[in-house]
Amino acid sequence: MDFKTASLKEVLSHKTMYYEKIDFSIVKKSFHLISKYITLPYVIHIVGTNGKGSIGRFLAHYLNKKSYKTLHYSSPHILKFNERIWINGKDSSDFELDFANKKLQKYLPINLLEKLTYFEYTTLLAFILCDGFDYIVLEAGLGGEFDATNVVKNDLSLITTIDLDHQAFLGNSIEQIAKTKMRSVDRKMIIGYQIHDEVYGVANSLVKELKDEFDKDILIQNVKQFDKYQLNNKFANYLKLNLHLVIETLNELKIDIDTKLFDDVELFGRCQKITPNITIDVGHNPLAAKVLVKEFENKKVNLIYNSYKDKDFQTVLSILKPIISKITILELNDKRIVDKNNLLEICKNLNIIIKYNLEIKKDEEYLVFGSFLVVEKFIKDMGFNER
Repeated sequence: MDFKTASLKEVLSHKTMYYEKIDFSIVKKSFHLISKYITLPYVIHIVGTNGKGSIGRFLAHYLNKKSYKTLHYSSPHILKFNERIWINGKDSSDFELDFANKKLQKYLPINLLEKLTYFEYTTLLAFILCDGFDYIVLEAGLGGEFDATNVVKNDLSLITTIDLDHQAFLGNSIEQIAKTKMRSVDRKMIIGYQIHDEVYGVANSLVKELKDEFDKDILIQNVKQFDKYQLNNKFANYLKLNLHLVIETLNELKIDIDTKLFDDVELFGRCQKITPNITIDVGHNPLAAKVLVKEFENKKVNLIYNSYKDKDFQTVLSILKPIISKITILELNDKRIVDKNNLLEICKNLNIIIKYNLEIKKDEEYLVFGSFLVVEKFIKDMGFNER
């Protein structure tokens, strides 16, 4: 395949989506070349374990409502690749993506076009498409310091809730993970809701470290109140916590606050009811499980679930057990998925009733949870493809 002439679909089909080692130099060289042709807007970088997608969309939605030209970059997608790059109120079009692909093919030499990973290439597409905008809201992938999104200098960093996840890449303690993520900060960070006090300690120690190492003068601001604003009750409680970080950000940007402007935001796959008795959530780790247990407190749900094998699925199921009536393991054809027998064994040990056939009854509650892949498969299998 010729990376200089291929369509975006062809390019991405030949890109590495999952890797064991990150080589930051490739995307760094690539951005250096394309930066000569584009003018980046104000960069808001979102790093953390959970909440990045919802915080990014809340913020981009509000900025767009205030008539700012805004691009929101997130990952992964659920149904269509276009979801990853949201421009001025809607998912990017095939035309826009094709335009950006052709620009990258023009600006980059063949060796870089070939070496860029799926996520890195997609990140560069977003940079092309935000040329001359007012804001770009950048959601980091799994990391921080060496994440492709950190190839640009950020004007403001938002730190979402940090917990254990992706330990193979980020470290085995809250301190290590927080440090890896927050070393991406360039100017100022606003720290949102946290469950570990260590995050604040790491932030304070990083100020001196980044000053000594890179001569960065980092400012820290903490969101101190999480019940300050009256927010629409249609949002799950954890989304309301996330919204307070968004509002703090808008205050930092000196943009006036009207909480009603959040009411019609679309948060696809974030504790979203797609029917009165079916909730989908793309979460996949213990922290996500904990917030869902609070949302379904004193209720019982039929859990439709599966997990990647590198996730702590035993802890997730242990956390969810109080709200589980029965569990159905959704069949997924992906080499990264855990062996079904492992999940079944854990369910038996936890005394969770297993259902082997997926059927939806109108008088029962359902929660689809475990990853973007689980939600995507369920939506397509059950015919909920239209958003």
